[in-house]
Amino acid sequence: MRSQLPGWRAATEEALYGPHGFYSRNAPAGHFRTSVHASPLYAQAVTRLLLRVDEALGHPERLDVVDVGAGGGELLTGVLAALWDREAAGAEVLARLRPVAVEHRPRPQGLDPAIDWRRRLPGPGTVTGLLFANEWLDNVPVDIAENDSAGTARLLLVEPDGTERPGPPVTGTDAEWLAAWWPLDGAGPGARAEIGHPRDTAWARAAGSLRRGLAVAVDYAHTRRDRPPFGTLTGFRAGRPCPPVPDGSCDVTSHVALDAVAAATPGSTALLTQREALHALGVRGERPSPGLASTDPAAYVRLLGAASEAAELLASGGLGGFTWLVCEKDCPAPFPG
Repeated sequence: MRSQLPGWRAATEEALYGPHGFYSRNAPAGHFRTSVHASPLYAQAVTRLLLRVDEALGHPERLDVVDVGAGGGELLTGVLAALWDREAAGAEVLARLRPVAVEHRPRPQGLDPAIDWRRRLPGPGTVTGLLFANEWLDNVPVDIAENDSAGTARLLLVEPDGTERPGPPVTGTDAEWLAAWWPLDGAGPGARAEIGHPRDTAWARAAGSLRRGLAVAVDYAHTRRDRPPFGTLTGFRAGRPCPPVPDGSCDVTSHVALDAVAAATPGSTALLTQREALHALGVRGERPSPGLASTDPAAYVRLLGAASEAAELLASGGLGGFTWLVCEKDCPAPFPG
């Protein structure tokens, strides 16, 4: 009976994306809050990045912006709004822009008809512009290994209620990935690792859709020097952490070994904190001068609100702790500036 249980990768795939899965039935924004939901400043920063890419590419006849793991289309909606705010300059870009959302969920009602809604990534070498994936890789399911009492790494099998059972020893591609990126040898009984090669493959495919431009993956992440000894698997429901139960009732997620993802990505890559990335894109979080409160109260309140939103996006213990993986393809370094 135990041999019939799935591992975490198969169980999570069904729980999130199956016919009755979490993402098939729920709007993600109702269960967790990302940088996109925290402030329009985030979409404005991504718009600045898009404009830098456009300039670096010489203002191509068609400029693509692809949002992978688009949720309800909030990021692309914000990018379009930010371009409209630029009036004539924004209108020129909008005339060439092809916004594409990649998402498992059906197209939301009322979404701007300019946004193309797809379930699959663009094909290889078809994107000229910016591909952006905000908190997508952490929802690419992975298997989990745990050392048994003898120190042997075994795949964990899982019941629908989240109860785990030890499975067979880790072998093949899984073992090779662990040895290269998250070795458990000598870590002792109970040490765990999330086997990340499906994410390496997923991002290599996403970044491989670039003909010219920039691909950016943003996620909570770790590198080999700071792997968590017992992993990061968790669940989210109604905006709160909960036990990771693969029954479709909650999001099931884990942080990303983003250094391994970077190594599997073709072209030039760089890793930055969100704080570093957003600073380079003009998000500062500086409070307005107190004197403005008496000379222009409305402007003071507006700027104070923006500073508060920026501070949340930049906070090192919160959203600012995300890591950005930036991948360039035949695009003279537009980022960071």
